[in-house]
Amino acid sequence: MSAALWHFSEDDSIRRFEPRANEEHDSDEALVWAIDDAHAPAYWFPRECPRGTWWAGEETSDADVERFLLGDRTLRVHALQAGWLDALRSARVYAYRMPLERFEPYPRAYGYWIAREPVQPLDIVPLGDLLLRHANAGIELRVVRDLARVWTLVAASTLAFSGIRLRNLG
Repeated sequence: MSAALWHFSEDDSIRRFEPRANEEHDSDEALVWAIDDAHAPAYWFPRECPRGTWWAGEETSDADVERFLLGDRTLRVHALQAGWLDALRSARVYAYRMPLERFEPYPRAYGYWIAREPVQPLDIVPLGDLLLRHANAGIELRVVRDLARVWTLVAASTLAFSGIRLRNLG
């Protein structure tokens, strides 16, 4: 089980998370969502910011490690399109620490957790400077001209990856 579960928001006033359905998810059930520690850095962005994240998995080829990870299997990369850089710099994002016992793993996506009942967060942590947070975590943040093109290449590779809000690229 995860050491901690998190929900990220630009709203620092949430005192209780109510389950809600979201047609953009692969489940139409009303849920409260959380993410585990390992996957939480993918949410160190403004909510609507499209981003791609990738890293070496067990199946990742040496050629893809060289091409996308500078030859370093331990490197994690986050990428955003250049037009979103100002939003990243100015965003105020908060991490809500959630009670583990209220959640169960989401069966269709590793690292995601769900609750079917309302949840009160245990704590709220301001993330501060998101660029600095990435740097301190050793995550390479790439600002790219065309994230859609980069994403096409990443998705066709042997890398492990996750894309969030990519529909907002258009």
